[in-house]
Amino acid sequence: MSQPVPYRGGGFRPKRIRGLGLLVFIALLLIAEWGTRAGWITNLTLPRPSDVIRTLWDLAVSGMLWTHLGPSLGRLTVGAFFGAGVGVLVGVAIGLSSMMRAAMVPLVAALFPIPKIALLPLFVIWFGIDEMSKYALIAFGTFTPTVVATYGAVDNVDRTLIKMGQSFGLSRISIIRKIVLPGAMPGILSGLRISLAIAIILLTAAEMIGAEYGIGAYILQAGALYDLERLFAGVTILSVLGVTLSFVLGRVEGRVLRWRI
Repeated sequence: MSQPVPYRGGGFRPKRIRGLGLLVFIALLLIAEWGTRAGWITNLTLPRPSDVIRTLWDLAVSGMLWTHLGPSLGRLTVGAFFGAGVGVLVGVAIGLSSMMRAAMVPLVAALFPIPKIALLPLFVIWFGIDEMSKYALIAFGTFTPTVVATYGAVDNVDRTLIKMGQSFGLSRISIIRKIVLPGAMPGILSGLRISLAIAIILLTAAEMIGAEYGIGAYILQAGALYDLERLFAGVTILSVLGVTLSFVLGRVEGRVLRWRI
């Protein structure tokens, strides 16, 4: 005899389980610490997590953490703001305009598969080795995935809702503002998560060329000296930066998408 499926008001919405991810992270650190101390993980392969934490503490106390992190945050903010901002505008325009779609989709499709890191020497030639080349690389790297995610999100808006708005006599602007943009916002925010992750990768690569300060420059210096504690400390900073941006976007998503059940 078949069992009835219990009704769940939230559908298949995942439940929030607080602390589980942190426990997994702590467990991995403890395993790595135990492995390096026991000797079955050599220090030439993986440094002790306690040594990496000590290095991070020394960086913070000496002020070098902020010396490197400040320029990186500035480059990331400027580059990602322009790249993602223009990407959202162009993506919405492609989703709403047949002319923009015909003109821009082939161009975006041609630019999207290009490895952006491979273009770094070209950006250095065009914009010089100073900050402008780093801004341009990050902006270009975040532009194309944001465009693709945005016009895909606009395309996926329920057309029944749009027809309903038209039947009620709503203007085109009202339909875009009240139906299209709210319906596309989940896809746009998901695309921004990917774009910001790409921005951090490109930031690191850009700072490894012609940057005196920055997390990428710090990692490059540590790698050249084969200083694994400093190298993993730099990687940890990038990881924390990525988690922080994801957390901020999650809070923004929670506020913007409060209308979802």
